[in-house]
Amino acid sequence: MSGHNKWSKIKNKKGSEDARKGKVFTKHARNITVAAREGGSNPDYNPALKTAIEKAKADNMPNDNIDRAIKKAEGGDDDSNFERVIYEGYGPGGVAVIVDCLTDNKNRTAPDVRHAFDKNGGNLGTDGSVMFMFERKGDIVVDKADKDFDDFMMDALDAGAEDVKVVGEYFEAITDVESFNGANDKLKEMGYKIESADLSYLANNLIKVEDSDQEAKLTKLIDSLEDNDDVQEVYTNWDDQGEE
Repeated sequence: MSGHNKWSKIKNKKGSEDARKGKVFTKHARNITVAAREGGSNPDYNPALKTAIEKAKADNMPNDNIDRAIKKAEGGDDDSNFERVIYEGYGPGGVAVIVDCLTDNKNRTAPDVRHAFDKNGGNLGTDGSVMFMFERKGDIVVDKADKDFDDFMMDALDAGAEDVKVVGEYFEAITDVESFNGANDKLKEMGYKIESADLSYLANNLIKVEDSDQEAKLTKLIDSLEDNDDVQEVYTNWDDQGEE
């Protein structure tokens, strides 16, 4: 179980996100504000907020920015009037795509997402058209460095993971939604370097794209979607990860 361009995103993380730091911080702030509004401003009792804050810190978002985003939710600021919208569709090569958005104007976001699909050889679908191919899971990725996989497997399972694997330079632990935060905290306590940790839509099965033109269009589609201010995450079942 895996799949949504995570590995290439991790490898290219520092360069691409440094170049768009302001845009990245804006997305994190929006995510934090919505999480705090929906579940309360204390991350100890709000797993979604805790995850949003950790993602922001992983991208070096200043604590002041994080605090301001939480206070927007506490104060009922108009800027916190965002809602989560999920779009589903198919990219080139028949790759299933889920687009997770936070928007204050669906009349702006929907046409923008549709345009990205149309321009890059994809098709925006209806609700449920691809969601059945994915499961909502906790996804924790650690740098394997000199770690032994068997040791990691035992540690991850002990922490609450339900599945583990090796992908490229990383180990991956999959959890159910309820066990995610606890497993992430325990792996940190065990000394593992967490590269990314998030609640994700993970594909049940991956598909390869053999045609280079389709692969290039698919990459452009994902990049175009991720560059949209309203888009938080893009998940696919594209097997571009070089699993071992």
